[in-house]
Amino acid sequence: MKRFAGFALDISNQCLWQNGSQIALPPKPFAVLRYLIENPGRLITHDELLDALWPDTYVQPQVLRTYVLELRKLLGDDARQPRFIQSLPKRGYCFVAPVSDGAHSANGAHGNEKNAALVGRTRELELLDSLFQLAKDGRRQMVFLTGDAGIGKTALLDAFCKNFDPSLPVAIARGQCVQGVAHREEYYPVMEALAGLCGSEDGEQICAILARLAPAWLGALGRQIPSSSTVRGPGELSAALEEIAVSRPLVLIFEDLHWADESTLALISALARRRASACILLIAAVNAQHPAIEHPLRVLKQDLGMRSQCTEIVLEPLGKSAVRELLAATLAQPAVPVDLDAFVHRHSEGNPMFALALVKHLIAQEFLIRKNSDSPWELSAPVDKLEPAVPDELAQMIELDVQALVPADQRLLEAASLFTVAFPAWGVAAALDEDPATIEESCNTLARRLFFVRRAGFDELPGGAPSAFYVFGHGLYREVLYQRQAPARRAERHNRIAQRLATLFAGREAHVAREMAAHYEAAGNWSSAVSALQTAAQQASGRQSHRVAEELLRDALRISENLAPHERAAIERVIGPVLAAGGAYPAVRP
Repeated sequence: MKRFAGFALDISNQCLWQNGSQIALPPKPFAVLRYLIENPGRLITHDELLDALWPDTYVQPQVLRTYVLELRKLLGDDARQPRFIQSLPKRGYCFVAPVSDGAHSANGAHGNEKNAALVGRTRELELLDSLFQLAKDGRRQMVFLTGDAGIGKTALLDAFCKNFDPSLPVAIARGQCVQGVAHREEYYPVMEALAGLCGSEDGEQICAILARLAPAWLGALGRQIPSSSTVRGPGELSAALEEIAVSRPLVLIFEDLHWADESTLALISALARRRASACILLIAAVNAQHPAIEHPLRVLKQDLGMRSQCTEIVLEPLGKSAVRELLAATLAQPAVPVDLDAFVHRHSEGNPMFALALVKHLIAQEFLIRKNSDSPWELSAPVDKLEPAVPDELAQMIELDVQALVPADQRLLEAASLFTVAFPAWGVAAALDEDPATIEESCNTLARRLFFVRRAGFDELPGGAPSAFYVFGHGLYREVLYQRQAPARRAERHNRIAQRLATLFAGREAHVAREMAAHYEAAGNWSSAVSALQTAAQQASGRQSHRVAEELLRDALRISENLAPHERAAIERVIGPVLAAGGAYPAVRP
């Protein structure tokens, strides 16, 4: 499956899909489109195309022109302003739209794409359907579909569009907001949606409505119009869309609205606020925590919400049972290997895209294998032996998010990643050797701006001073930030955190000895880690928690293996008798 701008070329079934509707293509036009799509972004000469499609037959080049004209009509493309097929006179053609592959897994791991996309989203799908029914009755609906990157917004929209009864007259138009385009081209997703409408089966009727009510919009699509107006007004297009929706309900979908330009937001605002009856459902998919969301979109969303003129559907992470269902669909087998669902759910935290990337990673690392194409997938090692590393494609995606930040923010987040669960502002300040109050202000700012950092509450430090703490929205972000630091820099920062703990809890170090030991061990400061664990064990023994003391001392022995033989022997002489006594110290100093 090759996807481009609301279309999907189905290689297996030799047909074209547009927003869930199948478009039949004769064999030769399909072959021309397939060859162009499989070679995007480069010149395909007439000779190359003829040789590829008619290798043993002489065919006039004029035949290609006929097929390309037919394809342009189906795609709603215009030779003067091509969005898909660009003609290069006397040379050939170039497919200029971005092309992506449909969902699949590495090494043949694939399942039912629709079922995999839909797991755990029955309630949201039903809610979208109920909102469509209201729109169909003339009560226009504005919907914000929100969720983190990879949570399944596009998959839900694809499923929603595919669920329409083919016999039901409904117009579906989708537009994609693209990063960086908003500053160069107004109404980019709107024009993409309009081009799709004009290229549909009812395209001639829709073009006639646009020519009458919004001629400048039709002209911007490259169509010849009698009017000389070039001003695209939101009111004109809103009126035209309302009339288009008279004969059939209209579903408008704008994806990644956090990348939208202000003109597109103004159009959405105008369309949502108009009071006339209209069979229009407008769905805007948006990452509500993305740093690209600036004042205009926040204001629009809040204002429409206060006026009860929009509905928000929030996609939450999948639960463990939904992840199990996702894995079964992806691996195309009714049951998944034992404990695989728990492992994937724990490390993906219920994010579908992250879960599928982890499956690909396990296959690539040969932790998930099968004997042949007919055999079920199984684990090659117990779950506790699996490598929880961040898959390369996710690491690259996260790294791009991090690189978009200023160096000071990157440095702060790297220091925050030294904590495994929540990171306290004082701890980040200690790692960076900076003022705690200043660092807490910076953490607050990041939590407001970034979708992967959240404020979680307050701790009370010794002496009663409050200190805020925060969490990463996903553990994979923490892992990438941790690994991007030089080992020497990480060690220096871990040492500083442990030393700050000792200072904060002076006289009561035993209360935080385990935490101190973890930071010392991460820094490679083995002797300090062992000393901290011994202190914690002695305190546990004093509370008659002998089993805890024994666990701490065995951990201290494990770490002491990194020391010189004589140092390790000295530690064993102290710890050995306590372990022999079941974790009970012979005498615990006050």
